[in-house]
Amino acid sequence: MAGPTGDRGASAPRRPAVPALLAAACVCAMAPAWFVLHSVWLGAVLGAAGLAIAAAAGGAAGPARDPGAARDPNAARDPVGAPAAARTPSLLRDLSLIVVGLAVVRAIPLAAKLDTWSMAKFALALGGAVLVPYLLSRFVYRDRAIGFPWRGGGRWGRMHWGWLAAVLVLGWLILPAYFITSGVYRNWPAVDSPELIARLFLGVGAVGIWDELFFICTVFVLLLRHFPFRAANALQAVVFVSFLWELGYRAWGPLLTIPFALVQGLIFLRSRSLAYVVTVHLLFDAVVFAVLVHAHQPELFDWFLVSR
Repeated sequence: MAGPTGDRGASAPRRPAVPALLAAACVCAMAPAWFVLHSVWLGAVLGAAGLAIAAAAGGAAGPARDPGAARDPNAARDPVGAPAAARTPSLLRDLSLIVVGLAVVRAIPLAAKLDTWSMAKFALALGGAVLVPYLLSRFVYRDRAIGFPWRGGGRWGRMHWGWLAAVLVLGWLILPAYFITSGVYRNWPAVDSPELIARLFLGVGAVGIWDELFFICTVFVLLLRHFPFRAANALQAVVFVSFLWELGYRAWGPLLTIPFALVQGLIFLRSRSLAYVVTVHLLFDAVVFAVLVHAHQPELFDWFLVSR
């Protein structure tokens, strides 16, 4: 699977130091520990170990690219007016932001529910997981490591529009077979009234937008400050897929969510546009919504190749 292409960086990042990569791997492994294994203590130990290794490694990672590299989607100016990318990023600070974000998400159960209180808790926790690291980066660490470049890549070309159409076709072909034949649609509440259908539509879309704000614009971008694209993308995919597993994408779901997470990272790097990756995700989620409604009420959205 491949996404639309755009500008490439002017220089290749150097190989990261092993301690730095180990520190990031420990921090990102918090996600499967918490969201797949449901082991709070293991996730906490991994997070503490990752931060301790990062502190001991000091500047071992170094900047992942030259100071003016165009590949950084969040190249911005810091509070004192110097380009943010011109100062050596702190691995310890950046990993601590990921740890804080994951801890905020872990504060609530992630089972999909559509009652008002559960949706409010979801909104507060997921919103906090984006907002708290952003505020820490901007006002405490004062490095503006996190940003949300809405239209950073300019106008969309034919490849961009073609990929959006491909997402709809691929979703229509693949998602019904996954949700219905595996039975994972039961991980979402039955929607048997217009109100519940509307709540499901709102919830699926809101979580999709949040995925891009947190996993791509926060976790992925922070990792890109220290590691080559492939390493940073693989690490963010571990976090992304672990959350989706807890949310309900189980059984053979990782065969879909792993490529999806990796492609979203690639598209963001190439397009430098939050608007584009959000649009891709929302189109995918529109199909998810229709499949979930159809799985619970087969007479609705009965236009898939696989039906109940």
